[in-house]
Amino acid sequence: MPNNSNSRRSFVKKIGGLASLLTVSPALAAWKSETGLVIPEVAAAEDVTKDEDYWGFIQQAYSVSPNIINLNNGGVSPQPIVVQDALNQYNRMSNEAPSYYMWRTLDEARESVRMKLADLGGCSPEEIAINRNASEALETIIFGINLQRGDEVVLTKQDYPNVINAWKQREKRDGIILKFISLDLPIEDNQLIVSKFKEAFTPKTKAVMITHLMNWSGQILPAALISRAAKKHNPAIQVVIDGAHSFAHINYKIPDLEGDYYGTSLHKWLCSPFGTGMLYVKQAKIKDLWPLLAPEDPQSPDIRKFERLGTRSFPTEMAVGHAINFHNTIGNERKQKRLHFLKNYWVEKCMNVPGFSTQTSLKPEFSGALCTFALKGVEPSQVASELFKRARIHTSATVWENISGVRITPHVYTPLKDLDRLVNTIHAIAKENVTAANRTSTK
Repeated sequence: MPNNSNSRRSFVKKIGGLASLLTVSPALAAWKSETGLVIPEVAAAEDVTKDEDYWGFIQQAYSVSPNIINLNNGGVSPQPIVVQDALNQYNRMSNEAPSYYMWRTLDEARESVRMKLADLGGCSPEEIAINRNASEALETIIFGINLQRGDEVVLTKQDYPNVINAWKQREKRDGIILKFISLDLPIEDNQLIVSKFKEAFTPKTKAVMITHLMNWSGQILPAALISRAAKKHNPAIQVVIDGAHSFAHINYKIPDLEGDYYGTSLHKWLCSPFGTGMLYVKQAKIKDLWPLLAPEDPQSPDIRKFERLGTRSFPTEMAVGHAINFHNTIGNERKQKRLHFLKNYWVEKCMNVPGFSTQTSLKPEFSGALCTFALKGVEPSQVASELFKRARIHTSATVWENISGVRITPHVYTPLKDLDRLVNTIHAIAKENVTAANRTSTK
């Protein structure tokens, strides 16, 4: 009969040893997983963006289905095998004596995860709270900042629906005023974007909402420039940043964005367990931000007041640290370059497709991996359906405000052959659409 204590100690030892290797960044140390996967050492300065041998090793770190091409990583991303294994081990540990291991061991270990997240985000651990997703983080902010009836909040029509709905609830409940601007995407002029926000500022503006990377089309907004414009207009304006799609996707540190508050998901581009997220609050702002779930002292300056969730999934929180370790094997800059390359790879091959258009820039300063495309005369839902029916390619049909198309989001595990299949299928759908249109016009 196996000794559970020895098994647990063995797990901690193995995970700890692997973690020490995985923390090397941006250089990639050679390491071997329990599955036998070996990733070769790469010099920090070496550009491996187009090195398919290198990315082939990364692809083997995932257990994604070979029967479905998942190009909807923008919704939620799969976890590397090492993260899945850690999650399972923490779950088994918790089930040995739940209230003991969860509340006396793993609850305290959250501090280590907090430190790793802070290191990745480039801020103090005392500014990071761990929660379940970007919506929870951002709604903590939206419902927690002090606003009075008549105060104005500037946001865009292209923000995420959960964010917009939270602001609308606050508008209905508290009488604040929402001032929406609309962006015609793609935009490759940061000053034009900033000017759109500045035009909406008035003496009554008390908060501004900035989506750093838009989920609909992948447009990157110049968050720091918008933040500066808001503070110049009125230093008291509170800047809220939605980083759900930019964290662990593009290379930056949270303070670089110059916002007061920030929320993100960790189960998207970081590939953490499902149902993990993070809240950042600038230290000077913590005291005055009201928690979504009440602690003993809601006006405490301690960031941990935003973690009073009660019983939660401790295993998912603990496995976040392993996702960070894996992310660090690649490095922020290297990962961003690869993701942008993957997007441009397939889009550039589709530029000559009849009726093809995109609402996403190909320039790295304005986009990453996400891209939305359309075929003239074909509804997005029909294109998405045909992609899956013909080639088992899973995507997301997108229709929101002035954005209409199919969103394609590859990840680091996506091989070029899968993108070639995407390109060939788009060509085939477009060709048949043109043929059908010609038949109709000759009748």
